[in-house]
Amino acid sequence: MRIAIDIDSTLHHYWPLLSAAAKRRFGIDLPYEQQVTWDISRLRAEQVRVCVQDTHTDDAIAAAKPYPHAVETVNAWHDAGHWIHVTSHRAEGCQTATQRWLDDIGLRHHQLYCSYDKIARCREVGIGLLIDDSPRNLLRALDAGIVAATLRHPWNRDVCEEEDVICADDWPELARRLAPVLDGDRRAA
Repeated sequence: MRIAIDIDSTLHHYWPLLSAAAKRRFGIDLPYEQQVTWDISRLRAEQVRVCVQDTHTDDAIAAAKPYPHAVETVNAWHDAGHWIHVTSHRAEGCQTATQRWLDDIGLRHHQLYCSYDKIARCREVGIGLLIDDSPRNLLRALDAGIVAATLRHPWNRDVCEEEDVICADDWPELARRLAPVLDGDRRAA
């Protein structure tokens, strides 16, 4: 199967980085548990852009720590013959630092793509499964006939409860919940 995997809040816990940037730059707290929508209402759009830029510098990218078992899970899928496409809403200028981070953490993948329209890219390269934290991306994936999966966060709780999205609290649970999807794909191949 062709699998697309997001980075921020999917391969690593991004919220502490964004929250720290908001506190440092603007003196605004962004408690993780209170972020129950995708939009960040405590910051203006320009402030969000500044915080995201702060968290996507080369040094910040290099310092990110993957979630436990994320790398091992993705590498096992890669070794089982699945095609791994890492995709992020990072600016294209982040591509080199992001590739270096993926290499440094040892995440085996076939392609990295930084852009602002993941679903168009997923369609373009024939993705069958998208793992992402954004409710918008998850719903758009479902509309496109792509299996959608996520780690559970306060902002995507509704899609986990109301939509046909595979949700898990951590990577080992996500691997277990996705096994039938991935095993079914291999039997059909």
